[in-house]
Amino acid sequence: MRILLVLLAYLLATPQALAHGSDRLKVTETILLDATPETVWAAVGNFHDLAWDPAIVKTEGDGGNTVDSFRTTTLGNNGTIAEQLVIYDATKMTYSTFLPHNDPAVLPITNFSTILTVKPASSGGTEVVWRAAGFRGYPNDNPPPALNDEVAVKAMHDYLRAGLDALRRRFGRPNGS
Repeated sequence: MRILLVLLAYLLATPQALAHGSDRLKVTETILLDATPETVWAAVGNFHDLAWDPAIVKTEGDGGNTVDSFRTTTLGNNGTIAEQLVIYDATKMTYSTFLPHNDPAVLPITNFSTILTVKPASSGGTEVVWRAAGFRGYPNDNPPPALNDEVAVKAMHDYLRAGLDALRRRFGRPNGS
């Protein structure tokens, strides 16, 4: 009986002991805007229209704001990414995307997902919260420098920040903050 318990403990521990690679990386970017949430949502709430985001050169897709629709975006570096709409709730002014397959040469992140939420700010105006999560571009141990955790986190911050900074230029910030 004792041998059976030791064997069972070994089998249960083995997956954790054998696990390797990177942890899921997460970033959050937030901005306050001097506009109503409805006005901001009108600018950002269409999954297939990323004209507000300067990091995006072109967006193509079909399915509108229907969950499981895809969009292909061309970035400023001429790379493309294909995103799937995972959650869409116009009432709550939020949507979530997932990149099921990504070329780490275009964006040094794998299994990249985002959640964009527009809501009233406690001080007036609007707060936009954009969260992202993913794994570094090289999922195994000892990644090359261009695909390590720090590069992935910076790429996520830069991607989100470019869009939010464009919204700030468009809508301003409350009381000049």
